Amino acid sequence: MPETASNPVPGSRSGSIAALRRRLRPRPPGAITALDLDGQTLWVAQATPRGPHMGITRVDSAPLSLATDADRADPVALGQAISHALASLHLKPGAVVMGVPRAQIVLRTLNLPVVDDVRELASMVHLQVGKDLPFRAEDAVIDFKVHRQLNPPPAAEAAKDAGPVAATPTPRLEILVAAVHRDVVAFCEQTAEAAGLKLTALGLRAYANARCLQACELAEGDQAVALVSLRPDEVNIDVIVGEALLFSRGVAVPAPREGDPAGAADDPENPEAAPVSVENFVDGATIEVVRTLHSYGGTAARSPVAKVVVTGARVQEDAVVQALSRRLSVPCSLLDPVSVFNLENQSLERTRGAVAAIGLALGFTDPAGLPFDFLDPKRPAVQRDMGRIRVLAALAAVTALFLVLLLVRSQLTQRRMAILRQVQTELSEAEKKRTIYRSMHQQAVTVDEWRREDRNWLDHYAYLSAILPASEDVYITSFATTPQGVIRLGVQARSGEVLSKLDKQLRAAGYEIRPLAITPGADRHGYDFSSTVELVVPEKQTFDLAKVRPPARPADDASLDPGALKGARP
Repeated sequence: MPETASNPVPGSRSGSIAALRRRLRPRPPGAITALDLDGQTLWVAQATPRGPHMGITRVDSAPLSLATDADRADPVALGQAISHALASLHLKPGAVVMGVPRAQIVLRTLNLPVVDDVRELASMVHLQVGKDLPFRAEDAVIDFKVHRQLNPPPAAEAAKDAGPVAATPTPRLEILVAAVHRDVVAFCEQTAEAAGLKLTALGLRAYANARCLQACELAEGDQAVALVSLRPDEVNIDVIVGEALLFSRGVAVPAPREGDPAGAADDPENPEAAPVSVENFVDGATIEVVRTLHSYGGTAARSPVAKVVVTGARVQEDAVVQALSRRLSVPCSLLDPVSVFNLENQSLERTRGAVAAIGLALGFTDPAGLPFDFLDPKRPAVQRDMGRIRVLAALAAVTALFLVLLLVRSQLTQRRMAILRQVQTELSEAEKKRTIYRSMHQQAVTVDEWRREDRNWLDHYAYLSAILPASEDVYITSFATTPQGVIRLGVQARSGEVLSKLDKQLRAAGYEIRPLAITPGADRHGYDFSSTVELVVPEKQTFDLAKVRPPARPADDASLDPGALKGARP
């Protein structure tokens, strides 16, 4: 029995890794839903727990409601069509698995040395396959499966006269590698997102066919079985031994529309194509199957094809089986998954069309998972350059220190800027009050001078306010003192007689008066004469403020209103 990924190489580290994956891989809770897009039809297969195992519980299909002018390359439009199809089936899937068609996959078979580490094996696979891809290796998602270990035959005894003995051959691993462009994976993810689905895995549809055929147990021992899948857009031929996919080929064969007696070609992009009859389609499919089997036989295959099985949801499957029976010498039959999976409540035609979906669901629920998963492929080991890592770590440390210093500097700068803004605000407010401060300063200087002169000028000011004539006749415009004991008054009077009377009153109060200089100087209030009065205060002059009474203030006095004495000097 050939060894596959489910039976790892004995004594190798990959076997222990596979066993560890089986132990650690959590079994998905609830139902698993597999989706397969088949032309204008969506095939659905669900697997749910049946005791300790998972079993296929539902197989269904629904048409994709895509408009005639819709672009199938648009993931949003296709995702919305999938969502509508699932809603028509009353399905709300949880974990979803999908498959990539054979036409979008590059398959290669490699023979590589036996290695212990699966990551090292992945590195070798990437190195070998990257040379043969039709696109850049950086744009590829690569996964692989170990089919078996090839052990060399025992070395024969060398003849006595034989030359030097050749080097002893070493065991090799037969590996099937599948590569897909990253855009295909991104398209599937975007389609699932547009459909509102949680895409858990993305497998290979050809290997899903192999998994379903293995579950049907049609082969005996190491027999190879060819599975022919009739799909609307192509015919797929997969050669399978057990669960191993040995050969896979997909070819486009024009198929007639169902229910169309004229047999018009089923090509929506070319509606004027020549009609295809059922006989022509059967002959074309049969020829491609025969070509594929001949190609497989020319690859030095380890097992010849012992049986051919046909599946599909079209109406030409019986005719293809009969045609293959006439052309081939091996048994040909239709696949019957209904009895295998106990799906008696499902139609046989629907179950045959959902073979790929059934295989995806079975493979995902296996303990080891899907052999190919393009969402989580086997990745090569990361080659670590310790010298470079140390340099990068040192650079990272210096960068972190620089960032910390920059952060501290930024915080200190912000604090200083906040203090600067506060001081600038206070300075701006003080600038607005500069005039008031200057006036207060001048008044403070005057008061200080009075204190140094040891004279109570405020009492003189109050005394003069009491003995001077009423404000209807005269008012003071300025009041100043000198260190020599002289009071200088600026007065404004109604008439010269008032000023003469003022002179007499001040002399009578005990002040010595220097001659008055009277000048006409009318103001806006009707006081037509102005004068400057200089009073010499005798050193022994005394007065009692309690015995004098100032004239009563007029009823319309506004001298204390704000701005009334604007510009007046104290």
